[in-house]
Amino acid sequence: MAVTPYGRYARAATTLPEAQRAVTATLLWHLRVLAGWLPRGGARLLRPLAAGFEIANVASRLPAGGDGRTDPEAPAWQPYRLGALETAWRSLERAATPGELRAALAASSWGDPGAETPWALITGMRMAAARRTAAIVPSARRWAQGRAALLTARERFVHRRPLPAPVRRDAQALLGQRAVDATSFADFRDHLPSTARWALEDVDEPGDLWRAEAHWWRVLHQDGSTTLREARYGSRTIVAAVAVLSVDAWRVRAALESAARGGRPLEEWDALV
Repeated sequence: MAVTPYGRYARAATTLPEAQRAVTATLLWHLRVLAGWLPRGGARLLRPLAAGFEIANVASRLPAGGDGRTDPEAPAWQPYRLGALETAWRSLERAATPGELRAALAASSWGDPGAETPWALITGMRMAAARRTAAIVPSARRWAQGRAALLTARERFVHRRPLPAPVRRDAQALLGQRAVDATSFADFRDHLPSTARWALEDVDEPGDLWRAEAHWWRVLHQDGSTTLREARYGSRTIVAAVAVLSVDAWRVRAALESAARGGRPLEEWDALV
C-alpha cells in the first residue's frame, strides 16, 4: 500500500484497523480535493456522498453496543477532518450526551433520528444519508434507494427491530409504504420499486444480505465506470468519480480484512469483487 495513493496515510499503519482507517482517510482526502476543484457551491453535491465520514465520527463517540458500555479494545480515533464536506459536525461534536446529540441532529439537515440509543442515532443518520443523497444528487438516487432497501431489510428481517418513526418515514419516501409495511422478507423484496429492487437481486433469505451488499458495490462500480468512460463534463461525471473511488476503498479494506484472517475462500472473495 505504501506505493499506492493510499500510502500517504498507510505508511505508519501497523494493525488492521489502522490500515483500514488509512484507506478511508485517503478516500476522504481525495473527496475534499475534488470538492475544492468544483465551482463555487459544488461541495453541496458531494456532501451527501461523504455522509459516511460524519456518521463514523458520531459512531466513534457512542458505546459499541446497546448496553451503554464502550469497547475497551476499540481504538481511539481522531475524528475525520471533513472541511467543506461537513454537514453538521461542529454542532454534533459539542454534544455531551445522547440527548444533546439527538437534539443537534434534529436541528440540522440530518433530522431527528427518533430516539437516543446508539442504534437509533446511527440508523437514523444512515437512512437520512440515503434520503439526502436521493434529494440532492439525482444521478445517485438509484444507489440511495438500493442502500435504503439494504438498511431496511437488515433492521427489519435480520435484527428484527422496528424502525423509529422518522426513519420509517424516510424509508417510505424512498421505497414505498407497501414495502416498508411488509411482514416478510419476500413481500418486502417483491413490493420494492424497480429502482430499489435491483439491490436484492437473487437474494431469497435475509441471511444472504451480505451478498446483496457486495452486489450493491459492484453496481456502483459498473455505473460509475460507465459514466467516466463517456468522458463528459458535468455533475454526473463528478458523482461517478466519487463512486469509483469509494468502491476501490471498500475493496481494499476487504482485501486487508481477508489478508488479516489468512485469506477468504475464493468463492466469497469473488462475490465481493
